Amino acid sequence: MIRFEAFLRRAAARDPDHVALVCRDARTGYAQLDAAADDFAVALGQHAEFRNGDRCVLFAENRLETAVGIFGTLRAGGVFSVLNPGTKADKLAWVLNDCEASVLVTQASLLTVALAAAARVPSLRCVVVIDATDSVGGMRWQDFMQGTPDCRLPAAVGIDSDLAMLVYTSGSTGQPKGVMMTHRNMVFAATSITSYLEMRSEDVVLSVLPLSFDYGLYQLLMCVMLGATLVLEKSFAFPQKILPMLASEKVSVFPLVPTMAALMVQLRSFDARWSASVRTLTNTAAALPPAHILKLQERFPAARLFSMYGMTESKRCTWLPPEYLPTRPGSVGMAIPGTEVWVVDEAGERLPANRIGELVVRGGHVMQGYWRNEEATAKALRPGRYAWEKVLHTGDLFRIDEDGFCWFIGRKDDILKSRGEKVSPKEVENVLYALEGVAEAALVGVPDEIQGQALKAIIVLADGVKLEADAVIAHCMARLEDFMVPRLVEFRDALPKTSSGKIRRAALQAEAEGRNASEERE
Repeated sequence: MIRFEAFLRRAAARDPDHVALVCRDARTGYAQLDAAADDFAVALGQHAEFRNGDRCVLFAENRLETAVGIFGTLRAGGVFSVLNPGTKADKLAWVLNDCEASVLVTQASLLTVALAAAARVPSLRCVVVIDATDSVGGMRWQDFMQGTPDCRLPAAVGIDSDLAMLVYTSGSTGQPKGVMMTHRNMVFAATSITSYLEMRSEDVVLSVLPLSFDYGLYQLLMCVMLGATLVLEKSFAFPQKILPMLASEKVSVFPLVPTMAALMVQLRSFDARWSASVRTLTNTAAALPPAHILKLQERFPAARLFSMYGMTESKRCTWLPPEYLPTRPGSVGMAIPGTEVWVVDEAGERLPANRIGELVVRGGHVMQGYWRNEEATAKALRPGRYAWEKVLHTGDLFRIDEDGFCWFIGRKDDILKSRGEKVSPKEVENVLYALEGVAEAALVGVPDEIQGQALKAIIVLADGVKLEADAVIAHCMARLEDFMVPRLVEFRDALPKTSSGKIRRAALQAEAEGRNASEERE
């Protein structure tokens, strides 16, 4: 195997003028992207004394510079991490300190948040600002990228077992965990996924998914691996702007999450010409409702729809071949090529067909662990079939039928999934408790056809306090990423508790899902 940045060099050598990235009305060829990654790698050494294994955090929107930063960091022998541009200063500072980042790349519109966080991070050697008109608070991107004549790319920077990226995902403790992925992990995952999707260099992929979301990130990685074209957009907030691009860019692959599918099937003015070139639709984050599957197939008649399941800790776990959609629309399929999955009971013993247990994943895509979090790593990665390997215990409940098809049942832990993103109830509850007058708080997920789970805050107020739902939501919006903000607020006189006084969140979640709360274990 090779280090992942080598794929960019290969694509540039094979077809230098082929379009690698379409972003913000600009088209960047593979030779241009490759050269820019070189310049970034050189600049890391020149301006930040960047060394093998150092971390570069990219706190920016979907844009060319983010892609350049990813591959430039790898080329310099470093580790990259892309953070959601909606991240607030406290969380950004926590992540920067956790990974001891040497470099922070951001953009002018996010500079206030970035600098507030950077001021609390002693490991930072350089803050680079895209779109900056002056150098206040950091180095302008154009100045950073302008090397001196005697600057050279670093020599050999490592091997494929080196750490390549940290993907921060919500944790049950309220603090995000850094999922460690090596070059080998990334190559394995991208190779497996592109094989069953039958992707090729002629493909044009339209992605509105954030690069901070591993589903979005892998659209870039897979395109570069194949030498394909990625049309990178900021979001799907305005479908009437995005969907015509399917036709104008001759898009062949369109990755979705259920929220996007729900918006598309509800459009009354969907133009059949938009979908004519699309041959592959992919969906993950949550299963699509059968009615949405049928409607998508009507609107994309030439496309094969792939339903999938994955998690940050192993990128992708299962896929459902499109020919099984009519008979198994609720299944997330079978193990992706080159991997194995099974379910186990509480004692870790493998269960027979149709018994519900925790899904276990084995393969070269399984993470190396959580960054500097031995306790969480030991819980997720456990001894496998052989003495030398660890397998991933996902924390998700599944059953596998007699034909080997997997069916998602639910989560074992408290983590919720809304709009395709993992949400830690603890993290949101900490913010709720910071609101004056809140005595008790719990966050639950209410089943929602569009969002997967709509977040609902259940609050008990202190005596004599009056508070409106709008004030709670506004408080959260100022302190949390948008996908973590509760959309529903309920006030109660008391919350159910255990004999030790702990709030019975599992019982509240069962209630929200219409299940028998008395059967839930705490």
